Amino acid sequence: MELLSPAGNYNKLCVAYNFGADAAYMGLNHFSLRANSENFTVEDYDKLFALKKKGNKKLYLAMNILFHENQIKDAVELAPQLTSSPFDAFIISDIGLVSTLQKYCPDKQLHLSTQASCLNSEAVKLYKSLGFSRIILGREASLDDIKRIKDAVPDIELECFIHGAMCMSYSGRCLLSTYLAGRSGNQGDCAHTCRWNYKLKYALEESERPDMYFPIEESEDGYTTILSSKDLCMIDHLEDLKNAGVSSLKIEGRMKSLYYVAVVTRAYRKMLDNDKDKLIYREDLFNVSHREYATGFFYSQDAIDTKESTIQTNIGYERNYLYLGSVIGKADENKYILDVRGQIKTGKEIEYVSPDKPCVADNSFIITDEEGNVLEKLDHGHKGYLITNVDLKLGDIIRTEAEQKRII
Repeated sequence: MELLSPAGNYNKLCVAYNFGADAAYMGLNHFSLRANSENFTVEDYDKLFALKKKGNKKLYLAMNILFHENQIKDAVELAPQLTSSPFDAFIISDIGLVSTLQKYCPDKQLHLSTQASCLNSEAVKLYKSLGFSRIILGREASLDDIKRIKDAVPDIELECFIHGAMCMSYSGRCLLSTYLAGRSGNQGDCAHTCRWNYKLKYALEESERPDMYFPIEESEDGYTTILSSKDLCMIDHLEDLKNAGVSSLKIEGRMKSLYYVAVVTRAYRKMLDNDKDKLIYREDLFNVSHREYATGFFYSQDAIDTKESTIQTNIGYERNYLYLGSVIGKADENKYILDVRGQIKTGKEIEYVSPDKPCVADNSFIITDEEGNVLEKLDHGHKGYLITNVDLKLGDIIRTEAEQKRII
């Protein structure tokens, strides 16, 4: 099975490939459902080609917004610039793009976005007849659904999200952000209003079920995260996904940090490869920012029990470690150039995250400025060096244990 990771910018793309992704997906400055990500431009084509060739990787372009009439013309005008692009496939949800992309990019594949909410074999057959080679199924599809679809259409590739954030709404159908914040989730500008804290003064009671109340747990400040879903995590169920006919395992998170992309990609890579330390890497999924984990709809589509919800979480983001930066070069023996993203402080233990070995702790390192002066701390935005006896590689990540374990 293919391991597919998110790439919100060039550095994250490098990390995704370096930490084990077979392929990555990204967006341009327009027409992607992560409009607030750094994304890419056509000027990046050359370095994207070089990076792909170096690692024999694949790259997919997300153009999966729902186009309004005043936007579709711009998309059609962009198509000729995609003819010689580095992308192996386009991820789209609006079938209005199909004929244009097939005209200008006949050698590129079409992947149907999860935003299209494709959940049955008849829909898959229709999209296949239009030229789609892969269907990214809606998150609402169960493993049983997936197996039945694959049996009915064996020559189609099926892709599923297997890790990351889930919408409380039906995939691709949410208008909550538009209504409450004036920002359209279907245009890539979701305000994540489902994650906000809400206060409800009255209990919810459905007319046909008197005396049955929807449980609402409030935090100490009196607010609830009633609309916030748990995060998806299928790392313990990869064999079930394979047996169901899934071709590609997709990790959510183009807006997530470089550290998140590295740790999550590595965990799934090691599990897929049956690495001897796979359980150590698995545990690191609890050391990135995340909500409570669940298996989503893969094992059940039954109505959610009102007392033991498997979808809604009453807890905000949890995190055990902070991302401090990464190694971007080697200045001398045991001396490394850093891209600093958080405060590195002498005497406070740090850990190094590498693609092919478990994390290594270090509390005897030295940090210096560019002139070689020893520092007590190095803050985000400042240039400096790290001196350590630990053998580090280009792209290795630095983290430290968080003092505050939970973010509400």
